[in-house]
Amino acid sequence: MEDSAVVYLFGPFQLEPRERRLLRNGTPVALTPKVLDLLCLLVRYQGSVLAKDRIMAEIWADTIVEDANLVQSISVLRRALGGSGGEYIETVSRVGYRFVPEVEVAAAVAHVHEPHPAPVETRYTLSGDVNLAYQVVGGGPIDIVFVMGWVSHLEYFWTEPSFARFLRKLASFSRVILFDKRGTGLSDRVPHTEMPTLEQRMDDLRAVMDAAGSKRAVILGVSEGGPMSALFAATYPERTASLVMIGTYAKRLRDATYPWGPTPEERAAYLRQIREQWGGPVGIEERAPSRAADPAFREWWATYLRMGASPGAALALTQMNAEIDVRAVLPSIRVPSLVIHRTGDQCLKVEEGRYVASLIPGAHFSELPGDDHLPFVGDQDAILDEIRAFLDEVRQEQVPERVLCTVMCFGVARGGAELNSGIQREIQWFRGQPIETRVAASAIFDGPARAIRCAASIVGLARRHGAPGRAGLHTGECDRVGENAFSGTAVEIASKVLDQAARDEVLVSSTVRDLVAGSGILFRPAADRVVLSGDEEWRLYQVQADRP
Repeated sequence: MEDSAVVYLFGPFQLEPRERRLLRNGTPVALTPKVLDLLCLLVRYQGSVLAKDRIMAEIWADTIVEDANLVQSISVLRRALGGSGGEYIETVSRVGYRFVPEVEVAAAVAHVHEPHPAPVETRYTLSGDVNLAYQVVGGGPIDIVFVMGWVSHLEYFWTEPSFARFLRKLASFSRVILFDKRGTGLSDRVPHTEMPTLEQRMDDLRAVMDAAGSKRAVILGVSEGGPMSALFAATYPERTASLVMIGTYAKRLRDATYPWGPTPEERAAYLRQIREQWGGPVGIEERAPSRAADPAFREWWATYLRMGASPGAALALTQMNAEIDVRAVLPSIRVPSLVIHRTGDQCLKVEEGRYVASLIPGAHFSELPGDDHLPFVGDQDAILDEIRAFLDEVRQEQVPERVLCTVMCFGVARGGAELNSGIQREIQWFRGQPIETRVAASAIFDGPARAIRCAASIVGLARRHGAPGRAGLHTGECDRVGENAFSGTAVEIASKVLDQAARDEVLVSSTVRDLVAGSGILFRPAADRVVLSGDEEWRLYQVQADRP
């Protein structure tokens, strides 16, 4: 293909020989004609060493010039590209020069010249009574659900060329499903006191998959999207082909058992920054240090945040995320898993990614160079290559019979037919499934908050019938041993929690409490009561109240 009939893509740049221009993130870069010719020559022979004599003959064919002209032009070109030393152009001592970055060649059709790709169609689906915005891109053989962290805005994704490129490259080998979680972007806004819990976000993800016609997909979680993706993979292995997490964490606040998160003081300072500076490029230095000084990117990031969430919503989400702790969930994941983390990530430490991978059975951990947290900033191709290689290696595996669920064991002192019928209605209302166990009357739920609310309703119903009730709950792995029969550690622990519950009390393990951040359910430590199972110990908590 003739040089004039193509464009070259490398890093944030788009070189268009036919149009005689170089774009950086859609913005033209000023170059003199000879320097532009020099760049075109180097890029055309990417990876090869071009001798100085050859470069001089091609660029200054009709002009008598000295070697200093070439040296000066190389220096000007390096400054224009923003690189230093051999980042873009390598000097091969006493020989010549070589263009270093990988170059993608594309046909010079009209749409390539657009600074921003044409927008993808945005659709809506209902999750409960909330409208969720989603998009579908690409038509590859596998589905990937892209779960962005913190805040998002589907249509504004595409206005940043590096983000658009990342998504389109992802869509080159898959069908990508994107969505804005409730309360953010183009999805319905909700009151700040009702920002989505992990449980609600799982419901929303399933609703979007159903709307997009996806029965089973790769769940790809970025940053704060990772914990929810992990919980989804453990809870719904039948809908999760594999799990990929980029720059993620298991717990957000630092303590003696998790030394990498921010301290409460650091978190409070960040919340103040959101209150006082929302509208500007909040957090850009930690999330995209390599682009933090780029005025165009700073403006895009600030606008992206404003469009993604209001100040109050951003504050509520950040406060809720600080309560997330999925450490107890990670060992329950039974689907192929990949955790990617950059060594110098300024937002979430690489040790956090290593820790997450260490807790997932059989997970692959990929540590890549770089300081940027956002996957589309910096060397995005390294991340995309890791994802593609991982998915190419993953074989379609049988859906595991072991799943993560919340087990509710309950007891009622004197149950009659009317009360028993009412209990079954409550379980059905909260989307639970009665199960057969060798211990107490039990039901399983795919969401811990629903399980707690069902338990509270059953205890209240029993009290109104003059039959004291109590309930114990735990979230963990269950094995299906029959049509409605389950066994496993989670059932045994929930039974032990029930044994310690007093009259009219709903008692939960620490694992359950850690998974309902933002639900409005209040707890109180249950004195010194604990449950032991093998070498593990779970502290117990009394359910005190629920948000109206």
